[in-house]
Amino acid sequence: MNFDLSVMNEQNPFNIDIEKFIEQFYGFIQINHLYDSAIHEIETKLEIIDSEFQSKFSRNPIHNISSRLKSPQSIAQKLKKKNIPITAESILANLHDIAGVRVICPYIEDIYQIADYLSLHDDIHILKQKDYIKNPKPSGYRSLHLIVTVPVFLSTGKKIVPVEIQIRTIAMDFWASLEHQLHYKTDNSVPSELSAELKILAETIHDTDMKMEDIYHRINDIS
Repeated sequence: MNFDLSVMNEQNPFNIDIEKFIEQFYGFIQINHLYDSAIHEIETKLEIIDSEFQSKFSRNPIHNISSRLKSPQSIAQKLKKKNIPITAESILANLHDIAGVRVICPYIEDIYQIADYLSLHDDIHILKQKDYIKNPKPSGYRSLHLIVTVPVFLSTGKKIVPVEIQIRTIAMDFWASLEHQLHYKTDNSVPSELSAELKILAETIHDTDMKMEDIYHRINDIS
């Protein structure tokens, strides 16, 4: 992608530093590629864990894997809120959740197994762990959150990139997805009585998760 600086400078009513703008523009493109590559690295590791588990135990501990990159608008808002310059350099230095991977598991025990397997990789380092399963949020939200770093090998060398990983059961994901939609529809302001009902439903779903896991173990004991 090439820019004609002479034309851009002639059509620059806001007196923007065009060269600086282009430099930052390319910087954001490179960051997007870097974090997208980090997601690919994590997804590949998870897929290998899942296939190995299938070959050894004839079952998959991962039901689904999805990923996302934060939008430029979301990144800018977060940096602005932190009173941090909106530059490629400050993104790399200050944000750990640009790249996100969500792992959906059949059972609660699978969640912790996946986290343990990832921690055994020499090139993955867990920076932070928040266990919202054992300590759910006040809303009732449950999930295991990890911030990890993974190496990405580029033509210019190795880059260490942070990735946020959320691991939850199918039931937890069902509740979290619908709860998020309800908050979106009501501009993040759900009446207190409905919030209380949502929390009760989260407890019910957690109980269901526990019962399904118990049934799974009892069936395995029989077979």
